[in-house]
Amino acid sequence: MTTITETMARNHRHCDELFAEAEELISQGDWVQGRDKFEAFRDTTENHFTMEEGVLFPGFEQRTGQTMGPTQMMRMEHAQMRQLMADMEAAVAHEDDERYLGLSETMMMVMQQHNMKEEQMLYPMTDQAFAGDAEATLQEMKML
Repeated sequence: MTTITETMARNHRHCDELFAEAEELISQGDWVQGRDKFEAFRDTTENHFTMEEGVLFPGFEQRTGQTMGPTQMMRMEHAQMRQLMADMEAAVAHEDDERYLGLSETMMMVMQQHNMKEEQMLYPMTDQAFAGDAEATLQEMKML
């Protein structure tokens, strides 16, 4: 049986790969492919947030009664990353590599800290809270 932790951590790695590829292409001045990779990163990351905010977090909160705990912090960090992605998108639109690379450095730090909190704390808590419902929850998240 696949756990929520395994599935969502694997999704984090996919987002990380797209992020690194976009950064590499943009640092080389390849704006065409860099823009495409950035958009793939942005869209994949937004889908990840949607799965968490639309299914995982509400289900966890309902099962545990914790509404102001870790899920609230993760939502706040999602908002911070969404703002960074919007700023990065503007830098891509203006082909401003210096701005993009500065923002990407900040994004990398925020993502690493965020992912570590989810993978080491929140996801294992969700695996416990969802127990036998994990497979159904993962399927519901894929539908978003």
